[in-house]
Amino acid sequence: MIRRVYLKNLLSFRKTELEFAPGLVVLTGPSGAGKSLLMQAILADLGIGSSEAELSEIEISRPSDLVCDAYEAEETIALKAVRKERVSYYFDGQKISRRYLRELFSPYVQYLSVRDRGGFESETLAGLLDTSRSSADASYAKLLGEYRERYGIYADRRAALEEILRLEKERSEKMEFARFEIDRISAVDPKEGEYEELLKIKQRLSRIDKIKEAMEKAAAIFDFEESVQELFALSEKEGAYFGDAMNQLRADMEEASDMAEELEELDIENILDRLEKLSDLIRRYGSIPEALEYKAEKERELENYENAEKDQDALKQFLQSEEKELLALASRISQIRREEAAAVEKRLANYLTQLRLPEVSFTFTADVPGPSGADRIDLEMEGSDTSTLSGGEFNRLRLALMTVTLEGDGRGEGAVFLDEIDANVSGDESIAIAEMIARLAKVRQVFAISHQPHLSVRADQHILVRKIAGESIAESLEEEARIREVARIVGGEKADDEAVAFARKLRGSPN
Repeated sequence: MIRRVYLKNLLSFRKTELEFAPGLVVLTGPSGAGKSLLMQAILADLGIGSSEAELSEIEISRPSDLVCDAYEAEETIALKAVRKERVSYYFDGQKISRRYLRELFSPYVQYLSVRDRGGFESETLAGLLDTSRSSADASYAKLLGEYRERYGIYADRRAALEEILRLEKERSEKMEFARFEIDRISAVDPKEGEYEELLKIKQRLSRIDKIKEAMEKAAAIFDFEESVQELFALSEKEGAYFGDAMNQLRADMEEASDMAEELEELDIENILDRLEKLSDLIRRYGSIPEALEYKAEKERELENYENAEKDQDALKQFLQSEEKELLALASRISQIRREEAAAVEKRLANYLTQLRLPEVSFTFTADVPGPSGADRIDLEMEGSDTSTLSGGEFNRLRLALMTVTLEGDGRGEGAVFLDEIDANVSGDESIAIAEMIARLAKVRQVFAISHQPHLSVRADQHILVRKIAGESIAESLEEEARIREVARIVGGEKADDEAVAFARKLRGSPN
């Protein structure tokens, strides 16, 4: 139950503070006074919609089954929205996201507006039947939980597969490119240091003729070796160093000769061709080590792409298997929903009679597995779907469905918000709606904006919203003030004695 609201600087509201009674709380007042604005501010503190106030705060009684591991909740919870550069939300002084706030309290809050044409979507109707059945059948709630958990996994895997398929063409092109790059480098099969070694060989080959010519000329030095040794002996000089030098020269020339012979045996065309291929890799990749690293990178990419193809096959197999399991669970859920729909139709018939509406029936069409099962659920009234209903019929039917659901769930906690749900109806229809809402208020706290007298007179608390000098004022009315406000609703701003008398009659008040 919502106990209190405090607002500061909510558009035309400067400061407003109200305490609320349990049961039926009706907000009335001239059009444009700020009734919907006040209701939306309360809803915003519950995470439904956005807050327009500089500060808005409500106090609520903690629902007995509220699960909130992240926040410590007292018996009375203060929910607050503060607008500065952006809106921040607080749960008993602890900051909380609007999304989490909405998730926490959405099971305890229902909202219907005359401006909203929703409420009969397949998922909404499925939720209505599920709530109705789960309140009396714990095993059904467990079945729903199992289905939703498995469907969550299924949906995640299906999304992964769809992403793989979406990228399949791109992946195929990337795989082809990776193979091409790998083959280009593998065809050359470069080795680190090979290019530098071949450059040295090329340089030697370019000098081989000069080396041979120089060797022929230098060989003449050995013709004078004995003469030099004889000179050292005659001069009594030590000539060992000369002998060592000649021996080293002889060895070096033999080595140069061997190298020349080896170079002459090499295929210069093959060397030049090899250098050209290596040079092409260097130009393309920067260096041979970089080319080899690039090749290894593409091999890893190719392996990942090939693994993705394997993942795709595994995902397809999983989804095929899981879809069968989901369909089996969904079939059980659908059967129970059909049984519950028949029971709800019976309970609903009495409400519809009170609201001057013909009976309705649920229709089921098999569908692919979705978050709420594999049912496409619709409502029909006299053979037509809900899109053909007038605004008044539409709202009365939504109200009846809500009442059936909330009376049957056994929770008895939470709040219902009705924004002009009795607009555009006849007098008899207005009376029927008022009776229905008053009945609903026995199991929930109900906040209702109304321009009809029949609902206002049944209120446990009547709040008047009006403007004085451009400022919106909200106040809880006592009996005589209630009579005057009902008379205004009946007879306009200048209500006569007859309107006042009618208001007293509706209220059952003495003259």
